[in-house]
Amino acid sequence: MIYAEILAGGKGTRMGNTEMPKQFLMLGKKPIFIHTVEQFLLNRRIDKVLICCPEKWMAYTKDTLKKYDVDMAKVIVVQGGSTRNETILNGCHYIESNFGLTDDDIILTHDAVRPFLNQRIIDDNIDGALEYGAVDTVVEAFDTIVHSIDGEIITDIPVRSEMYQGQTPQSFNIKLLMTFFDSLTDDEKEILTDACKALVIKGTHVHLVKGEVYNIKITTQHDLKVANGLVEGDQ
Repeated sequence: MIYAEILAGGKGTRMGNTEMPKQFLMLGKKPIFIHTVEQFLLNRRIDKVLICCPEKWMAYTKDTLKKYDVDMAKVIVVQGGSTRNETILNGCHYIESNFGLTDDDIILTHDAVRPFLNQRIIDDNIDGALEYGAVDTVVEAFDTIVHSIDGEIITDIPVRSEMYQGQTPQSFNIKLLMTFFDSLTDDEKEILTDACKALVIKGTHVHLVKGEVYNIKITTQHDLKVANGLVEGDQ
């Protein structure tokens, strides 16, 4: 089985003073997360789409999906966790409890607020996860990356040609992912806020999938204005 897990558990504090988490804000004529869900539903290889959101927003999420005529036969709303990794695991445990797991089951984890991914990125993630067990969507770093430990003095300037900017989806063999999460210490779970880093630090190869510059994450009010500009340009 091939699952998509939409990570909609964030509070969106960088978005500023809003009435609801950023994934529920309007982008054009639909909430941001509806655009994202629709991209995964367009892909016939995806068997189920899980939307992981805060418990108090689960009913609102279901109502919104119905309002925008989303095919609920393939969509499941699941309670998220207090951290990104906990949210991802909640989705995996839901799958295990309700559908069982095989050695070939994979999951594409994707930010609810990255609505501009395309079918090529989804297909490449599916192919990569099936072949390698773990992949991360990235784009080349176009600007010089400056590393600073204290935020005041440059610690290092890495070679730009070796640097990439991470996006999502991040996609995994589900059994592999759950095994590695179980192997983390409590300290590692606190530090490792990225699923791919959890695998890398344990010595597992995570392969790269080419993303797109426009596969942006809507985090701030400026991002939302840019995203609305992209939506209006496509109309």
